[in-house]
Order: sequence, then structure tokens, then C-alpha cells
Amino acid sequence: MKAERQKDELLPTRASLLQRLKNWQDQSSWTDFFNAYWRLIYGVARKAGLMDDEAQEVVQETLISVAKHIPTFKYDPKIGSFKTWLLNMTRWRIIAQFRKRQSRVLQQPPDEGSTERTAAVDRVEDPNVRSLDEHWEAEWEANLMQAALDNTKRRLDPQKYQIFDFYVNKEWSPEKVAERFGVSVSQVYQIKHRVTEALKTEVARLEKQMT
Repeated sequence: MKAERQKDELLPTRASLLQRLKNWQDQSSWTDFFNAYWRLIYGVARKAGLMDDEAQEVVQETLISVAKHIPTFKYDPKIGSFKTWLLNMTRWRIIAQFRKRQSRVLQQPPDEGSTERTAAVDRVEDPNVRSLDEHWEAEWEANLMQAALDNTKRRLDPQKYQIFDFYVNKEWSPEKVAERFGVSVSQVYQIKHRVTEALKTEVARLEKQMT
């Protein structure tokens, strides 16, 4: 039951979880937090223009920073959301990576008469000109939808989800899906409608638990 409950709480940030994170020895809570947020942080870092290894370092540094500062974080959506707080933590780590990249480029000894170093420095992207807020919102929504899909999928009969997947995601015709699974076309439509409604309900549930 405990494992199933944890799986059913992908991504939402509960006040209780944030409170548990203040205990550095609570490995279970930190594992839940990492599993919920590392893809979000990594995805934003990549969209900001960082390479894979740089983005992975952003994830590590951001989580370390969260660990250091979570004891003083006060969960009060009226004052400031955890979502915004985590974005700021991620933003600073991304900026730090760009600065490291620029420093590495500047330290490379250029060939005499070569303009390669100057060109390389010019290619170091300034994160301030990119909209990290837009990347964050996009990744946040993508993670929310994936969490809702995963949670809904676990509650469904496997065949019903397959019917929904083939019809909606793989874009098979309803007639082809009906023939593949031995059901009527009307059943395909009904299943698609019910799963879509279940997804909407799950998204709304997660949104209420996220800040």
C-alpha cells in the first residue's frame, strides 16, 4: 500500500513532503523528491541550451542547494510558491553552468592569429536572453501530464488503456482498433471518452496538490 501511495503522488508538492525534507536523514522523502523533480530540472536546463553533462550537473547542484536551504523554506502559497522557489534555484545553477562554460573557453590558449576563441566565446549563450520561465512552465506542464497519465494508466484495465493508446496516441482508425481488440467501434469511442475524462480529473487533482 505504501509503495502504491507513493507512485500515485508523482510530482505534486505536499506541505507534508516539504516538512519531511527538512530531516536530512529521511532518505525515503528525498528519494520521492528526486524522482518527482529531476526530469523537470534536467529538461529546463537542456532547453536553456546546456549540454547533457552540464544539465546533469544542474540537477545535482540544484538538489544540493534545495537540501541546504529547505530548513529555512516556509510553505505558504500566499507568500511564495515552492514552484517559483525551485525555479529560482534552478535558474541560478543554469547561469552558473554558462559561466563555467565561458571560463573554460577563455582559458583555452588560442592559436596565433586565430579567431576561434573569440568565436567560441561569442557562441556561449547568455541565459538572461532566454525565457527560462517559459521553459519551466512547459516542462512543468509536461511532467504534470506524464504524472497524470502514469497514475491513470495504473488504475485502468490494461486492454482499455491499449485501446485508448492505439486510438489517440498511435492514431489508428476506430475501425482498425476495434478489429485489433475484438470490440465494437462504439466501445472504442466510449473508452476514449472515459479515459480522457479520467485524465482530466487526475490533472485537476494533481494541480490542486502542486504550488
